[in-house]
Amino acid sequence: MNEDKFNQAMAKQQEAVQSTMASANTEKSLVLLLTGDGKGKTTSGFGMVLRALGYGQQVAVVQFIKGTQASGEELLLKQHYPTIPFCQMGTGFTWDTQNFKADQLAAIRTWEFAKQQLQRTDLDVLLLDELTYMLAYKFLDETEVLEAIANRSSQLSVIVTGRGGGTALRTLADTVSEVRNIKHAYESGIKARSGIDF
Repeated sequence: MNEDKFNQAMAKQQEAVQSTMASANTEKSLVLLLTGDGKGKTTSGFGMVLRALGYGQQVAVVQFIKGTQASGEELLLKQHYPTIPFCQMGTGFTWDTQNFKADQLAAIRTWEFAKQQLQRTDLDVLLLDELTYMLAYKFLDETEVLEAIANRSSQLSVIVTGRGGGTALRTLADTVSEVRNIKHAYESGIKARSGIDF
């Protein structure tokens, strides 16, 4: 592409972006769903948590499923932001526990903490990591969860991660992003790496 065509293309793109930005005039908190079968949903969610911290906003993190092995994100927050509310279900992956009742009870306990965070008027961003599995496995009542998110404190944006999530959650969300798996090192027999995979 020559310089003139490039400049024309960028001017056209700028006009489109500015037009879209000008039409976005509603101020409200958001529900974001990060889903799909690819790697990076939790990482993206924590990226938004760190972004909010950069602006001096108040954040909280609730992790379903994970919790038997510390992640880099957990270590960072506990070392540098020890006052951030951080709750983990603590049972690890459901395919390891293979105990529906125990996992459901752990999910309910964790959800009780999440519900408290959803009503906080001093909180700006809440990450509900891997919440979608709790709905898919019927550990939590979908109607209750969606109503609690919909009726959250007015200033609170909520990030939900995990595969699936169902049509109702997608409908509730303001932004839905899907991470698609094209290729994963694990499929080639390569072990997970700290700092990359956990």
